Amino acid sequence: MSVNCAAIPRDLIASELFGHEKGAFTGATQRRLGRFELAEGGTIFLDEVGELPADTQIALLRVLQEREFERVGAAGSIRTNVRVIAATNRDLDAAIAAGTFRSDLFYRLNVFPIEMPSLRERREDIPLLVEYFIDRFARQAGKSFRTVSKTSRDLLQAYPWPGNIRELQNVIERSVIVCETENFSVDESWLSRQTPAIEPSPEPGLFKRLPSQEKAIIEAALSESGGRVYGPSGAAAKLGIPRSTLESKIRSLKIKKKRFKTTGSPQS
Repeated sequence: MSVNCAAIPRDLIASELFGHEKGAFTGATQRRLGRFELAEGGTIFLDEVGELPADTQIALLRVLQEREFERVGAAGSIRTNVRVIAATNRDLDAAIAAGTFRSDLFYRLNVFPIEMPSLRERREDIPLLVEYFIDRFARQAGKSFRTVSKTSRDLLQAYPWPGNIRELQNVIERSVIVCETENFSVDESWLSRQTPAIEPSPEPGLFKRLPSQEKAIIEAALSESGGRVYGPSGAAAKLGIPRSTLESKIRSLKIKKKRFKTTGSPQS
């Protein structure tokens, strides 16, 4: 069962998730089962969970802690057995600091976190994605491409993709539409015009160093942050690099970040 929390009006999201009783509010002409009841025994996917309003965050926290909820307008509680998967493109650490997202809900959701790196952090995936999107949109357009221009392939590989995969998908679809030959190509001006200024890293040469030097720098940052990787006081922020990049380096250099944790330091 999938719910896009950002696509539902804030005053209706509680009813959408937990259901409502007849007469609970104007327009509630009959009882309605919510997504949690419909997902009983299965899985519910909460997309853009960072957009939930404060009162709904409290209700969701109760579901995660107590395994129960109430329909809007109901007096009794309903037990539930549902696996919850949540996703967001928001920086929840920043949202917690700003007071718009509950820290207790974050830690309840953060049982098994999976972070999806931005496209520019996994450039090795770009050629596979380009081939997939070309095939997909070519079949829809009734076209066939035998080759991909090397210039375009290099261009797509080098571009920083601020819009991530959605932007790549749109560029490929547009190119498929206008390309009239069997050699697929992309108009360079579409990308060069949109190339954003990339914020420089405070440590631009960090990962051009020897592995032993990289390891020492990362361990020093972890020591300063008490073993915390992300967040305003985390090692990633201190080094000025994305969290996913730092996590990858920690794994590749076989750094044991747990040994840097200090008593009372937050979970990373």
